[in-house]
Amino acid sequence: MKQYDSFSQPVDRLGTYCTQWDFVQDRFGEADLLPFTISDMDFATAPEIIEALLDRTRHGVFGYSRWQHADFLNAIQRWFKTRFNSEIQTEEIVYGPSVIYMVSQLIRQWSEIGDGVVVHTPAYDAFYKTIEGTQRKVLTNPLTYKEGQWVCDMQQLEELLALPTTRVMLLCSPHNPTGKVWTASELSLMAKLCERHNVRVISDEIHMDLCWENAQHIPWSTISRVPYALFTSASKSFNIPALTGAYGIINDNASRDAYFHQLKACDGLSSPAILAVIAHITAYTECDDWFRQLRDYLFANLVYVKTRLDAEFPQLNWQIPESTYLAWINLNPLSIDDNQLQNCLIHQEKVAIMPGFTYGIEGNGFIRLNVGCPRAKLEIGMDRLIRALKSCQITTK
Repeated sequence: MKQYDSFSQPVDRLGTYCTQWDFVQDRFGEADLLPFTISDMDFATAPEIIEALLDRTRHGVFGYSRWQHADFLNAIQRWFKTRFNSEIQTEEIVYGPSVIYMVSQLIRQWSEIGDGVVVHTPAYDAFYKTIEGTQRKVLTNPLTYKEGQWVCDMQQLEELLALPTTRVMLLCSPHNPTGKVWTASELSLMAKLCERHNVRVISDEIHMDLCWENAQHIPWSTISRVPYALFTSASKSFNIPALTGAYGIINDNASRDAYFHQLKACDGLSSPAILAVIAHITAYTECDDWFRQLRDYLFANLVYVKTRLDAEFPQLNWQIPESTYLAWINLNPLSIDDNQLQNCLIHQEKVAIMPGFTYGIEGNGFIRLNVGCPRAKLEIGMDRLIRALKSCQITTK
């Protein structure tokens, strides 16, 4: 196995037009904060990807391009086979500029204005924005935490699916922000319920590669042959979201044709970003060793967060999530006001950590801490978070 030692090396992202660092003031109201926010990582991507991009840029011609060729399609097919033991049909693969763009298109394609879209909450905030932005109604199916697991109320889910205006279930698999990895039995039951009530499924699986220990991601494509859309990207796993580019599977011919019509004829997106295509091919065919070591580093960071929280606040009994590099931390046992904590984090500790209420009312009392960074940065962030929590505890007594 080739060894990589770059994960502990800080990379200065300031001045690179970076959302997380250069534009932290947009969300938190103050500049020059140490950010642990949106879900990209502070690591340089795999050296193999960098070299492939350099080779392509040295060519010097950046004309219109295509993605429907064997190199791209077979790379995706290989990744699904090697990571999930899942066979996919290359003729069902689609492409788009981002997962959320693709989600938005299928919501509009499979529903009408005013129809309901079911989501499991707390939910990735772009889900709310996309559903409401397309003038559909958000139907929430809250997850509850029981005995160390996030649990879906299947009875309530069926009640939502049975509503006459419910047309789509928007699944986040693995789930952001909780990190829940859906089991085969949960997915199979959801598939049966959606089929029973004629509800189509859009599955956002962008975090699919980042499951920990015994948790195993199961692609929706292995669960149901009822018309569905599965959308994902290498952007989270290989830290390349700024290249743009996502892909997915739409297994229904008519729906796939309608998607391509919207993509090309209506939105004029017939040519992909060539650097994204190159990056995906390289990631999925040449970067297995780098990715294994990235996973090890990220999991060790989550273990570090748990060690610090257990030592300082054992009453939280925080558990490492089943997936993602996003630590979803329930602070409700500390009885700290969310706004007070954010004020302390921002103005006193100069650190930006996503407040749980960003992801809906079920996120009240939580924070989401991005651990996709060198350990030295995470240590500073945890020091500041712990000081802020203790400060807020004192003022609430």
